[in-house]
Amino acid sequence: MVCFISEKIKMRKLGFKIWLFIIVLILAIISIFVSSNGINFFQKGVLITSVEQNSTAFQEGLRQDQIIKTIDGEKIDDLEKFTLVINQKFPSNVSQKTIIETQDSEIILYSSTAPEIIVSNIPKTNIKTGLDLSGGARAIIKAKDVQLTSQEASDLADIIENRVNNYGLKDIKVSPFSDLSGNNYVRMEIAGATPKDLKDMIESQGKFEAKIGDEIVFVGGNKDIASVGRDAQNSRIESCDGSDGEYYCKFTFTITLSADAANRHANITNNLSVNSTPQGNYLSKPLDLYLDDKFVESLQISEDLKGRVTTQIAISGSGTGTTEEEAYEAATDEMHKLQTILITGSFPYELEVLKLDVISPNLGNKFVMIVLLAGLAALISVAIVVFIKYRKIKQSLAVLGIGISEIIITLGVASLLSINLDLSAIAGVLAAIGTGVNDQIVILDEAKRNTESSLKEKIKKAFQVIVGAYLTLVVAMIPLYLAGGGLLKGFASTTIIGLTLGILITRPAFSEMIKRFEK
Repeated sequence: MVCFISEKIKMRKLGFKIWLFIIVLILAIISIFVSSNGINFFQKGVLITSVEQNSTAFQEGLRQDQIIKTIDGEKIDDLEKFTLVINQKFPSNVSQKTIIETQDSEIILYSSTAPEIIVSNIPKTNIKTGLDLSGGARAIIKAKDVQLTSQEASDLADIIENRVNNYGLKDIKVSPFSDLSGNNYVRMEIAGATPKDLKDMIESQGKFEAKIGDEIVFVGGNKDIASVGRDAQNSRIESCDGSDGEYYCKFTFTITLSADAANRHANITNNLSVNSTPQGNYLSKPLDLYLDDKFVESLQISEDLKGRVTTQIAISGSGTGTTEEEAYEAATDEMHKLQTILITGSFPYELEVLKLDVISPNLGNKFVMIVLLAGLAALISVAIVVFIKYRKIKQSLAVLGIGISEIIITLGVASLLSINLDLSAIAGVLAAIGTGVNDQIVILDEAKRNTESSLKEKIKKAFQVIVGAYLTLVVAMIPLYLAGGGLLKGFASTTIIGLTLGILITRPAFSEMIKRFEK
């Protein structure tokens, strides 16, 4: 009975440092596994990762990060069930009602096509993975023949992000950065995209011009374009024809011109004559469309638009392929590209891709698993070596437990700060843990040293060594954070976070444990 009471008193007297460590560890676990919707492991449904702007789905209220629970009353448990329900519901272009229930609302859509959204399974944790793990493409971009200032690079990053967002792609990260020489660039990462997708988006400057003869009627961007129709009523594939390996699909969508552009159109057409054709009466000159100074399409202008101020214009184009399906997809892609450029306008500079990478998600996941297993094996090996050297099971388990806890706490902070964990960031976590194990060995050695100093003085001396090493490593991480095109930023960030958490939380807790073990 006396022993039991004694143990309870010891538990109550763990001390501030150990209690702080325990509380932070619990909060880190919560940060990793619990979201505003509850515990991630028990969530059912699919997560919306992207919603195409100006689409019916967007207009009716579907947004990124919502969770779809049911479609027309049928439960959606995962991505496979979502795909099955959507494919069964939209086999043809017949307009129908769709009721989508999310975790906080009910959305009703009327459309002949599937909702313009991208979904994924709900992540089991709040840890955000970077491009190395999710797969996709990465590009380092510069302006040709122009030295950008930091502000110009930041503005260019915003323009690029606006354009790629309108493509409906998910997990887009666009950010400016500079090297140690002061040159400014833009880094763009798109999970799930191919290098061709990324290169096409960047190297096309997007200068859209609509001309009648040599006179410009309107250009892409919000100066001349008030809105672009992208829903099912204002945007469609009109027809597909062809045979024997040559198919042709025509698309059309409407745009709304600004008042200035509409007046410009009226003034130019007022001076044109009318030609009679078997198809009808049209003005003597067509509306010619150019993208990056290349001819795209020529649209006949009806005689009733002569000198008339009109804000509604129909834009047409086509796509070709060896099969009808390929032609349909090509027409859809081309229409989407024109719509995006009309919305966003052209890039202010001609851009050049300095470096282009593609990453396989399968390779990344396998590599991470191997790295984590290797890290765990290393911690166990260190604990065994500590036991062999000191013959103390408590100290050995403390080294192992603190090492694993540091991984959990670092990942928890990364989740809280929404830091993307790529392979370099994971390497930073492991580097911080390795440094932590070294610090623990320093504390153990000082505590075991045969000197006349008290145990408190020995541990204080060990911390002087540990703090000095910490400051040296943090200073060494700063150039890595700033240089390397930002590709080493994750490594530097997680290393600094792990080292700082160790100095403030886990090292003091470990030293307190050693004091108690030695007593």
